[in-house]
Amino acid sequence: MSRSFYKERDYAFGQAMLTLRMQIGVTQTSLAERLSITRKAINRWEAGDAYPKVSHLKALLTFAIEQQAFPAGHEEEEIRAFWRAAHQKVLLDERWLQEVLYQQSSPLSSQHIEETSMTRQIVAQVPPPRRVDWSDALVVPRFYGRTEEVAMVTRWMIEERCRMVSILGLGGIGKSALAVKVMHQVAEHFEVVIWRSLRNAPEFSVLLDECLQVIAPQALRDVLASPERRLDILLKYLRSMRVLLVFDNMETLLEEGQNMGHMRPGYEGYSHLLRQMAEMEHQSCLLITSREKSIDVVPLEGDGAPVRTLRLSSLDIDACKQLLVEKEVTGDPSEQIRLIEAYTGNPLALKIVAQTIVELFGGTIAPFLVQGENVFGGVRELLKAQFTRISTAEQRVLLWLATLRESVTLEQLLVVQGTPLPRSTVLEAVEALYRRSLVEQGKDPGSFTLQSVVLEFATAQLITETGHSIQQGQLSSLIEQGLTLARSSAYVRQTQVRLIVMPLLLQLQSAYPERTDLEEHLLTLLKRFRARANYAQGYGPANVITLLREQRGHLRGLNLSQLSIRGAYLQGVEMQDTTLSGAILQDCVWTSTFGSIWAVEISHDGRYWAAGSRQGKIVVWDQQTLYRIWQAHSDVTRVLSFSPDGRRLASGSYDGMVKVWDVEHGVLLWSGSHTSNISGLAYSPDGTLLASGGTDATVRLWDAKTGKLLETLPHPQAIFTLAWSPNGQLLASSGLDGQIRIWKRQQNRPTTCVTILAGHANWGMGLAFSPDGSLLASANWDKTIKIWDVANEHILHTLVGHTDRVQTVVWSPDGQTLASAAFDHTIWLWDVKRNSYRTAFHGHTDVIFSLAFLPDSRKLISGSVDGTIRVWGTENGQCEQIIQGYAVLLYDIAWNPGGTQLASSGSDGLVSIWDEKGHTPPMLLQSHNYLAFGVGWSPDGRWLASSGWDNTIQIWDAATRTRVRSMRDPEYPYTCFYGVEWSPNGQHLACGNNRQEVQVWEVSTGIRRWVVREPPASARRVSWSPDGMLLASGGDDGIVSMWNASDGLLLKQLSGHQGKVNDVAWSRDGKWLASGGGNQGQEELFVWDIHRRERVRVLSGHPGIVYAVAWSQNGAMLISGGSGGMLCWWDRQNGECVRICQAHQGTIQRLQMSPDGSRIASCGDDGAIHIWDFASGDRVRTLRRDRPYERLNISGVRGLSDEQKSSLKLLGAIEDVSVSGI
Repeated sequence: MSRSFYKERDYAFGQAMLTLRMQIGVTQTSLAERLSITRKAINRWEAGDAYPKVSHLKALLTFAIEQQAFPAGHEEEEIRAFWRAAHQKVLLDERWLQEVLYQQSSPLSSQHIEETSMTRQIVAQVPPPRRVDWSDALVVPRFYGRTEEVAMVTRWMIEERCRMVSILGLGGIGKSALAVKVMHQVAEHFEVVIWRSLRNAPEFSVLLDECLQVIAPQALRDVLASPERRLDILLKYLRSMRVLLVFDNMETLLEEGQNMGHMRPGYEGYSHLLRQMAEMEHQSCLLITSREKSIDVVPLEGDGAPVRTLRLSSLDIDACKQLLVEKEVTGDPSEQIRLIEAYTGNPLALKIVAQTIVELFGGTIAPFLVQGENVFGGVRELLKAQFTRISTAEQRVLLWLATLRESVTLEQLLVVQGTPLPRSTVLEAVEALYRRSLVEQGKDPGSFTLQSVVLEFATAQLITETGHSIQQGQLSSLIEQGLTLARSSAYVRQTQVRLIVMPLLLQLQSAYPERTDLEEHLLTLLKRFRARANYAQGYGPANVITLLREQRGHLRGLNLSQLSIRGAYLQGVEMQDTTLSGAILQDCVWTSTFGSIWAVEISHDGRYWAAGSRQGKIVVWDQQTLYRIWQAHSDVTRVLSFSPDGRRLASGSYDGMVKVWDVEHGVLLWSGSHTSNISGLAYSPDGTLLASGGTDATVRLWDAKTGKLLETLPHPQAIFTLAWSPNGQLLASSGLDGQIRIWKRQQNRPTTCVTILAGHANWGMGLAFSPDGSLLASANWDKTIKIWDVANEHILHTLVGHTDRVQTVVWSPDGQTLASAAFDHTIWLWDVKRNSYRTAFHGHTDVIFSLAFLPDSRKLISGSVDGTIRVWGTENGQCEQIIQGYAVLLYDIAWNPGGTQLASSGSDGLVSIWDEKGHTPPMLLQSHNYLAFGVGWSPDGRWLASSGWDNTIQIWDAATRTRVRSMRDPEYPYTCFYGVEWSPNGQHLACGNNRQEVQVWEVSTGIRRWVVREPPASARRVSWSPDGMLLASGGDDGIVSMWNASDGLLLKQLSGHQGKVNDVAWSRDGKWLASGGGNQGQEELFVWDIHRRERVRVLSGHPGIVYAVAWSQNGAMLISGGSGGMLCWWDRQNGECVRICQAHQGTIQRLQMSPDGSRIASCGDDGAIHIWDFASGDRVRTLRRDRPYERLNISGVRGLSDEQKSSLKLLGAIEDVSVSGI
């Protein structure tokens, strides 16, 4: 079928055709003979110039089925896709397809039939393995010879129960292929089988975690900080279970030169593992492939010992002849033997040289033997010779595959080229490399990668060439080739740095012993790049920047102006006082502004990703590109939900607000409210309803389009999570009591609770219905996940493994996997059918609040308080992307009694002590493992107290900066303390918490003197009266409570607030009490007469919800700050606002008057402390730790979106808008 009918080449079909032939593992000539057509016809198919006829297409697909070229279990869909790609004029013959598939699934293959009877008998007696993790094990479509070696290693492992078996040999001799063959043959004799390639030199702790994730992930969290302890755990399981570990390419970890056989520095953990597995009694086996022997094994091996070594020699003559025949190389027996002996029977060498013989000598051995002896030698010498004779395009592809490190498609390879190459050129280069056996097919259809020996050679070649170019001042290789790519998967990028950038840097450091000399040379290269045209700089500037970053540890104070920077990873890099003025940026990765992440959500089509932050921001990505950031709430954005059509995004916050946004424009469509925190939010499947749940113990049902409140469903206690069933008939809710209520909504009738599911023992934090609606998963702070049968209303399974409170749970869209996340910083994937774990993801360093699957179920995103969003591959178990944020929120400030210092507490858990004049950097106290909410100086200035969300109140010696006491809630280990306040005599501390309590502690003994739990509302701030007789607290229920400070007796409740009370403050004479709060975006600022215990003034007009209040020294003026970042001065007597100014970006969290009353300090969500002159209202100075991009000049930069520019500015960047890009 000619392409002329289709007007132009069909590159997509050409790529699919080439991929299929590579998966079959034949040459164009062999395939042509099989199909009884010409090689030219095959070539035209692969070029996209023509399509196969129906008869040829059927024959091709039948052959592909016979050769198992399609992924197992996906044959039918692959055939249908290929048929469509081939643009046939007739429909697929369904009867033919079923016959082909039936033949493929019937009788055992000849390979199985040829197994020995003894092996069949053994296998028949052994149950299948419980857990198999092939990971990146090779695909071995052809296995030549080695019958005796396979039998020997199998006997050692199965019959003689060897603890460790090493397969040694030269590169390319077939060690990995043999290990794969043996692994598949013996797998049924083991309970667990794990294959791991070491070719990218993973750290021992990483490999240890990966093994434990498969064998016993529940053992990981409690020993995360101790690799030694984790090794003990692994060894325990190797004793109690039958486990096969396969470590491929061990030589990557071994030193070269005089210390050959020793582990490289930093990899000593592997030595401990080898020795332990060799020496101790256990029932498992470690299979190793390596070019060299580790000295740890030498003393322990022997013929009668449980440690054996097989040194692979040449492939036998017959197997080598078979290989040559398949490569279409001909010659008489003596010529074949001579060729085989010349390359010592090395299969990789023979494959490579065979292609040379075919291309240059027509496939005839004799003329090659006459002219080709100069390339005889080892594989490395052969690869060097091959590299010099292949085309420039092939060299570029080979080196790019060394950078990319993993299987890639043709499209991915085309995208990264420094200087674009025609698609046909790259396609031809890949095919040529495949013919030369330098490239092999990857695990995914249509992908390819480098064989391990070739990868090592290409990596070394890349480092050598680049190092030479840098030293000689040659720019071409730096321009053409990227050393790292910012958009690579996270684990690949880390490998690029470890195995390419760092060895290159070491080479350069040897050439430039003086540190300054190397930096000056690199900076000189940047100047030369700057002189070139933008389009001619390629990857050069980004490569030099990468080297500078690793050399210096930062990129501060650099001139990067007028450069074209492509693919630079600038996330988490300090760039203070650097200039990018006039630069062109492409595919760079930056730190974001979102800070701690409390919610993540993905639209149903996967287009939009959204995240909610501790600051109340919402961040939206469109097709994984930053699209929009906006300040949505004045407190934590706790929960998000996309409408089914993806056009609307609902958000719920601790400010009590429900808001619905237009995703495309970021416009608020409508809002509603609860009287306290909102923790649950969910669109109904048909998109007509929005359900919200809060700590006010209600579920509210809203008309999703208009925002009209339709129903309010009361609960006995606070609600933390909601979920709709897929058919929209049921709504599940859970919260403080741990019970799950199932509500049924019926048309024109009230929604009713139809059942209550009891079984958990703590707070219910996560709910998710399975996609078919038959099951309900619940996550609870009792550290378990329960699977409920919805129809029968009982527990089917309890999943145990997390070592701390489980926070959230989510089903994959295909219904096969359940994901959970917890306070133990881990994500677990559970196999739903088997009701057991699949794997665990590690990487987050703080609690994970939210998870969301992509529509194809192959990726999972997670949001954590550690300020990162991570993207995980659910199939390979790797972290593929890290989106890192930076935001330090300050929640409290306090003056020392002398007014010369300020202390602050923030979201990073630190307490900072500042010089009020700003002359010296702040002193940092690592006070809390989680958010530090409150801070206060004792009246005499000797002590500093801090309170945090890690259930601690810390007492510090203010002079020595040492911790002298730590106090914890004795009744509940997970208490979160809010603001802390010293009594006027300095003997007691008062603090509110999330358990709806107010507590008072005796500082000298650390004993809790009293605690009150009524009214039941969390107290964000507390305040002592100046005489110390009374304690005031403000609650989420809108009540201001007055307590007897000596015994906690409730004296009075002051009502009037409609929303939460965020702050309370006494005037210095004790006559007045101010309280601030609000809801629905409305401010509430009241003044109370303490003597009469009544409200005497309502101060109206504050912009936004009030979060902080402070009195002037004489009590005549009141200062307030709120959600809009505005600071207001009020005349108490007449209630007028006499001064207002924009003080902060985001919410003002705290205000404190200086001891002499002349200055007022403010802090908030932007991480800044501003000091104001009280009388004039002028800002005196700002105290702030440098943000990552402080004073980074981005004037005239091209390649940044408006959202990216805004984000960089919030992190300290500056822009002169009068400077335009050139």
